[in-house]
Amino acid sequence: MEPVSADFYHEDNSHWTDQVGGESGRYGDAAPDDLRSWRDHGHPGGATMTQLQEGDDGSYDFVAVAYREEDYWDVDLLPVALTYDLKALVHALRQQPSISGAIGLVSVGEDFFIIARVYGRDDVSIFLSDVTASVEWQVAREVLEYLDIEVPEDEDLDQVLPAGDLSILADLGLDEMELGALAGDIDLYPDEVLASIAERLGFQQAFQRALDALG
Repeated sequence: MEPVSADFYHEDNSHWTDQVGGESGRYGDAAPDDLRSWRDHGHPGGATMTQLQEGDDGSYDFVAVAYREEDYWDVDLLPVALTYDLKALVHALRQQPSISGAIGLVSVGEDFFIIARVYGRDDVSIFLSDVTASVEWQVAREVLEYLDIEVPEDEDLDQVLPAGDLSILADLGLDEMELGALAGDIDLYPDEVLASIAERLGFQQAFQRALDALG
C-alpha cells in the first residue's frame, strides 16, 4: 500500500447520509469459518502512513484498520487525523477490500475507543465505548449523531455507558456481553481494550506489530 495523505480520506464527504447508508445493524453474512483460528501474518503494511499522536498524559491516539485477505488477517495504521473525523474514517474503510468487511479500531488517549465496521458501500456499524466522551470530543458527538442519540446530560456523566452496535463483531467471535464488559472495564486503557479485542479475534500479532513499527 502506497503512503497517502489524510486529505485523500476527505474526498466526496459532502453527502454523509448517502455515504454511510441506513441505520447501523448486524451483518447478515456470518463468517463461514472460525476466524480466530486463521493465520495471523502480521504485515505492518500501513506503518509509513501516519505517526502516533502523543497526548499530554503520555497516551497515544491512533486508528488501525483490520481486514482479511485470503486466509489471514492484516492490520494497517491510517493517518491519525482520521481519529477525529468519523466521516473520513468511514470513507477510508471503504477503500480497504476485505472478505469480512474492514474494521476500524480507534483509540483516543485514555478516554474512549470507537469500532467501525464497513461492509460494502452501505452497510456500516459503529460502536462507541463511552457516551460521556461526547461532552469533550467532537468525534464522539459525531458517533452519537449518526446513532441518533443525544449527548448525555450532566447527571449522566458519572456513568460509563457504551453506545451503538454491541454485536458489531459477534460473527467473528466477540459477542455482545464480552464487548460490553471490555468497554466497561475502567481499569483498562482504550489501546489495551483494542489489543484484547484483536487477540480475541485472532489478529493480535498483526495489530501489535503495526503499532510497534512506529516506535
